Amino acid sequence: MDALDRVVKPKTKRAKRFLEKREPKLNENTKNAMLIKGGNANLTVTEVLKDIYAVKKPFAVLYKRKNITRPFEDQTSLEFFSKKSDCSLFLFGSHNKKRPNNLIIGRMFDYHVLDMIELGVEKFVALKDIKNSKCPEGTKPMLIFAGDMFDVNEEYRRLKSLLIDFFRGPTVPNIRLAGLEYVLHFTAVDGKIYMRSYKVLLKKSGCKIPRIELEEMGPSLDLVMRRTHLASDDLYKLSLKQPKGLKPKKKKNISHDALGTTYGRIHMQKQDLSKLQTRKMKGLKKRPAEKSAQDDGATPKKSKSA
Repeated sequence: MDALDRVVKPKTKRAKRFLEKREPKLNENTKNAMLIKGGNANLTVTEVLKDIYAVKKPFAVLYKRKNITRPFEDQTSLEFFSKKSDCSLFLFGSHNKKRPNNLIIGRMFDYHVLDMIELGVEKFVALKDIKNSKCPEGTKPMLIFAGDMFDVNEEYRRLKSLLIDFFRGPTVPNIRLAGLEYVLHFTAVDGKIYMRSYKVLLKKSGCKIPRIELEEMGPSLDLVMRRTHLASDDLYKLSLKQPKGLKPKKKKNISHDALGTTYGRIHMQKQDLSKLQTRKMKGLKKRPAEKSAQDDGATPKKSKSA
């Protein structure tokens, strides 16, 4: 049995807190990513991993040592690192003559590889090469996808889902306008994926709504898709399954229309409308002539016998 698979009983409070942090939860922690350098990574791949790490911090782990592994042939080392560092996302960089400047982006499900897509870097502009102001560490980016391929092709659709999972960051309950300062833009055109990152500048416009300008910040990547390793439909559906505690409880006799208006249905017993108390109005009062007419037409009451 693997050393990471055995049942561990905590001996200290610190170890207990560590194990409780890794236990399954209804609302899971923010996904962490591990960035791994292959055994033959060149300078370009190393700089790409460093810049992606700078964008992803603090929800990322960068392995500086080289690791001789081939994810498409043997995935055991990735699964080992995933358990060790508690990361469900990974980015592996390598370089060889057959596949130069190679990146493999993927995600885990139950510490096993779920999806894995190989991308080739054709052009790269680093963060340090663009002399502009940068966003602070931990800024949650806005993700924009352009191109019909992200909606038509199944591989590009899965790549879009993978990129959203990788860069989305923590889930926030509220959004403030000043916090929208970082944009990641992905464009799929002619078999290539262009990744651009911009800083949002809020300029004065003379009214309450500011004027928006985008300033390129870096990193900038031109990518091409190579190999893919996608999960089966059944496994992918299983990975999307949510626990019952997160599903909203269904309320009976409540419906919504297309505009969002809520309608409720009430079940009541049959009412006797003859005893219904209506609104009293002076105009509905009976006149003396009507009262005398009713009294004349009514049968006289029988007197009690002595």
